[in-house]
Amino acid sequence: MKRRAFLRLATVGAASAALPAWRLHAAGTPAAAGKDKPNVLFIAIDDLNDWTGCLGGHPDTKTPHLDALAARGALFTNEHCAAPLCNPSRAALMSGLGPATTGVYNNTNPWRKSVALAQAVTLPQHFMANGYKAIGSGKIYHGSYPDPASWDDYHPSKTQTVPPTTRPPRVPMNGLQDVGNLDWGPMPFGDDEMGDWKVASWCIEQLKQKHDKPLFLACGFSKPHLPWYVPQKYFDMFPLEGVHLPVVKEGDLDDVPPAGQKVAAPRDHLNLVRHDQWRQAVQGYLATIAFCDAMVGRMVEGLDRSPLARETLVVLWSDHGWHLGEKLHWRKFTPWEEATRNILAFAVPGVTKAGGRCDRPASHLDIYPTLAELCGLPPREGLDGTSLLPWLKDPAAPSDRAVVSTVGRALHSVRSQRWRYIRYPDGTEELYDHDKDPNEWTNLAKDAQFDAVKKDLARRLPTTDAAEIERDAGEIERAKKQLKRKAVTAGPLPPSLALAWDD
Repeated sequence: MKRRAFLRLATVGAASAALPAWRLHAAGTPAAAGKDKPNVLFIAIDDLNDWTGCLGGHPDTKTPHLDALAARGALFTNEHCAAPLCNPSRAALMSGLGPATTGVYNNTNPWRKSVALAQAVTLPQHFMANGYKAIGSGKIYHGSYPDPASWDDYHPSKTQTVPPTTRPPRVPMNGLQDVGNLDWGPMPFGDDEMGDWKVASWCIEQLKQKHDKPLFLACGFSKPHLPWYVPQKYFDMFPLEGVHLPVVKEGDLDDVPPAGQKVAAPRDHLNLVRHDQWRQAVQGYLATIAFCDAMVGRMVEGLDRSPLARETLVVLWSDHGWHLGEKLHWRKFTPWEEATRNILAFAVPGVTKAGGRCDRPASHLDIYPTLAELCGLPPREGLDGTSLLPWLKDPAAPSDRAVVSTVGRALHSVRSQRWRYIRYPDGTEELYDHDKDPNEWTNLAKDAQFDAVKKDLARRLPTTDAAEIERDAGEIERAKKQLKRKAVTAGPLPPSLALAWDD
């Protein structure tokens, strides 16, 4: 790090340790509406795995702005998504309810049509109900299912949430015809024609304005989601001959159950290797991460220059991870570390200390209760997550937690501090010891000496079955209709039943 950047970061850290301009309700007592509540800058990133400097996921990655933001406060190095694909991950984070509770397992599930989420109070709605103005731009919910009710204002609109990006004149840019949207290439224009630039610009302008309420400002960056089209200068940062490939074990799927081998879907990997395009694809992902990092840098600089800087806490997250050949897989949709691990960082004046790193397990489901407690909002009952405030104050605080990621209805992955346990719908299993096997190369599930470990982790598996909730709700509605039909011919209901009709 250059001396100037180091001094600037040190200054930020000192400011974070000072008393904030707003009164923090760290004990969780609700704050009255008004200026004693902090603003929230809520930064989301799409498809970013652990290829950041602060998480050490790839030796070539260049993420100085992400790293500097993470260094302002507490970085959770063992944080995992509720589901390793966009829609269920974001629906879980924004509602505080996991896929096994809601039945939102796939990108094709309209999350507001879930029985559990039809009337759910989302994270920004909870802030709005407690005196906040909730606004945003970019990808926060999955693009197919925006939620206009969650916002006072949104850019470009509450239904078209992502500004347009100029498209390349010819696709696929990489010349491959058999890998779907797995495409990449340098764009012949500047940053300002990218949708994420427009998102950051709009959000920065909001920080300059006067607001009559404390602000919940959501800034959703779409990159590094596919396709990896970013300006040429970001590709130039990673000369092809110097790009390192992920370390992949030959035969890595040999000890994975057949159900897991189907999840791995190695077709993309075999095609890229056959066309000698693996290194080029890695270059494209690194370039797109570097572009995203620059946009985060713009956003944070905009905050620092704004009049709201000292009254704003920042939370940074990515929706899930991404494979680039590990387990012979590309994309997300898997129960392994590459798909579930994310970046999660909080910079909270008066609470977090600069440079905090917490290796305790954490989940996307924890973000809702954590922000509510930090901002003195009333806690919401029935959420699936846990407030991370104890670990924001002391990253080394003890924890016996394990967190769950869900892939489809009956495939769950449990991550503790040391272990990852996976159970497939057919009952087959995987178990990995991260103290000795951080790449998850050796499946220990069939070794009897680890039966107690599996039993302990298995008790963390979801006990709620969303399909049963949906089925029960349907039966209740059918029963109500049947009773109503009978009531028409039988006359008025007795008072005791009439009082209970809507229960």
